[in-house]
Amino acid sequence: MTVVVMQPCFLPYAGFFRLFAVADLFVVYDCVQFPRRGWIHRNRLPDQKCQSRWLTLPLCKAPRDIRINQLAFPADAADRLKRQFSHFPSLQSKSAAGHPAVEAMLDPTGTPVDYLERLLRQSCEVLGLPVNIMRSSALDIPREISGQQRVLAVLETLGAKNYVNPPGGIDLYDPIEFARRGIALNFLEHYKGSYWSILHRLLTEDPAAVAGEIKGQLNLFQKQSVAPREVHFHATV
Repeated sequence: MTVVVMQPCFLPYAGFFRLFAVADLFVVYDCVQFPRRGWIHRNRLPDQKCQSRWLTLPLCKAPRDIRINQLAFPADAADRLKRQFSHFPSLQSKSAAGHPAVEAMLDPTGTPVDYLERLLRQSCEVLGLPVNIMRSSALDIPREISGQQRVLAVLETLGAKNYVNPPGGIDLYDPIEFARRGIALNFLEHYKGSYWSILHRLLTEDPAAVAGEIKGQLNLFQKQSVAPREVHFHATV
């Protein structure tokens, strides 16, 4: 079984969705500390000058060590999202009015993890990609296990034989340790395409063309030797 373990990202770039195409199971890595400068609660869209600008998901104030599955929305989250639209032409276009992706984005119900999972599922459905998702918090991995060892614990609990990660994570893992545990460590090649949020692309391009771009870039490689390094795991997008 091929498994992906990744933090839930907010409307990520198209290359992220290759993980769904190559994996038998996508594990939403929600049982770890929320990285405040990561991609869980924000992503980039072009503004009126075609410059990169953050679209940010409103979250309740929380202690610095809060886990992703403990995050919560403020009561006015939908309004705060809507107020950001003025910065982004694609969100004010005719195609955005009533678009399912926009309607889903403006519906921050449930927990943030519920919401982010819904958006990932919907994007996969539009792109014609398989969707098989579970959450790492359902596995009850002991909290004291961290970094690479926590990812390995998730994989071993699920009986995974192959692990796939984006190329940005290549320095986080030791292939010797993965091989010792009987798990192949694979990386997607660097994405050759737009890095704008999938929301922007679905509003401005033919979804079938975006899907074709994704499905045409599924090559994997293995790095044979990486110096072991314990780091706090974060999303690599």
